[in-house]
Amino acid sequence: MPKLLRKILIAIGLVLVAAALVYAYLTSGQTARLTPEDVTGAQPKIIGPKIETIPNVNIADVAGWPKDSKPKAAEGLAVNEFAGGLDHPRWMLLLPNGDVLVAETNKPAGQQRSLTQRIMRFLQGRAGAGVPSPDRITLLRDTDGDGVAEQRSVLLSGLHSPFGMALNNGTLYVANTDALMAFPFTPGQTKITAPGEKVINLPANQPNNHWARNVVVSASGQRLYVTVGSNSNIAEGGLDAEVNRANILEVDPVTKRFRIFASGLRNPNGLAYEPKSGGLWVTVNERDMLGGDLAPDYMTRVDFGAFYGWPYSYWGAYVDTRVQPGRPDLLEYTKRPDYALGPHTASLGLTFADGANLGPRFANGAFVGQHGSWNRTPPSGYKVIFVPFGDNGYPNGKPIDVLTGFLNDDGDAQGRPVGVIKDKTGALLVADDVGNRIWRVSAAK
Repeated sequence: MPKLLRKILIAIGLVLVAAALVYAYLTSGQTARLTPEDVTGAQPKIIGPKIETIPNVNIADVAGWPKDSKPKAAEGLAVNEFAGGLDHPRWMLLLPNGDVLVAETNKPAGQQRSLTQRIMRFLQGRAGAGVPSPDRITLLRDTDGDGVAEQRSVLLSGLHSPFGMALNNGTLYVANTDALMAFPFTPGQTKITAPGEKVINLPANQPNNHWARNVVVSASGQRLYVTVGSNSNIAEGGLDAEVNRANILEVDPVTKRFRIFASGLRNPNGLAYEPKSGGLWVTVNERDMLGGDLAPDYMTRVDFGAFYGWPYSYWGAYVDTRVQPGRPDLLEYTKRPDYALGPHTASLGLTFADGANLGPRFANGAFVGQHGSWNRTPPSGYKVIFVPFGDNGYPNGKPIDVLTGFLNDDGDAQGRPVGVIKDKTGALLVADDVGNRIWRVSAAK
């Protein structure tokens, strides 16, 4: 090897070692002091923050599922592959005839502009989130009732990072990242050819962080509720970039107008109605870079006008001193969430157990898909849990693991759970956007 080349390689090696040492110093002490279980429940343990100058990056590399392997189901349950060979499946909708719609989707291309954003895109690619968005909704059909989808067809294509779907009165609503769309649709169809009609525009301003939008129909059938996540971690880009974001919007599909239903929700995702009380519940991903123990992601019942603190505070009245200027005047109006789901678990999917056929242990409560952390040591999430509820329509007890094993023994991601719904038999379907399949959890025979 030429002497000059050897010197260059040695210099590069020294720079890399120095960078690693600096990173280790700046991120020292960021290892979590509590377990995720400590920061779970109606009264989670909230300790002092460890503000991170540089984020603690601990992303599980993608390994994929080895042949004939699958997640581990809780005792008394069994799991099988409902559909494989999908392309980044994230969200699902059960149709009245038993067909299942799945949004194959990802963040829009061209959203990362700054150096920090480019680095994040690289890191997300390591976690399986850097693939181009397929921008389609696929229909899956289990024709013989064996728990496996034998038929599939592309119902809609050419969408723009679609996520949530809702069916109401012959209309399929699809929440693209930048617009709520409406398509005429009758269950049984395998393809929609009619052009969609825009109901409202949705915020998608650059860099469009927290791009996924969910939608559900109101109990009256006259309104739609749409989630819109924040454009940043703690509004560091200014509040002008957060207009109509970090909210749940209430939409009138007839007049095509909307209002803010609930606010201060950093990144709301799953939406579902609790069957006993009729209350609307949402899962929310909280802020980063306060250390491995903060802030807890959560699920909460949302009512009109409720404010949950973002960006000024978390878990009710815990002020985030990084946000300047602060708003101490809002603290008395800030609602504390109902149930913590652990720190950095990326809790996304939400469905309640009404109609589930998984035994008495899973008869009253909510299933939550936890996509998994990217900046916690040790990692958290990467599983599906069940949160028991009481007869009053609120959580009652600690979560139960329903589906685990998404991380292998080396800490690599074989899969990552996202959306959760029940199928026509009462089994649980789980979208796995890294494993590119949908798992089906049923009562063991």
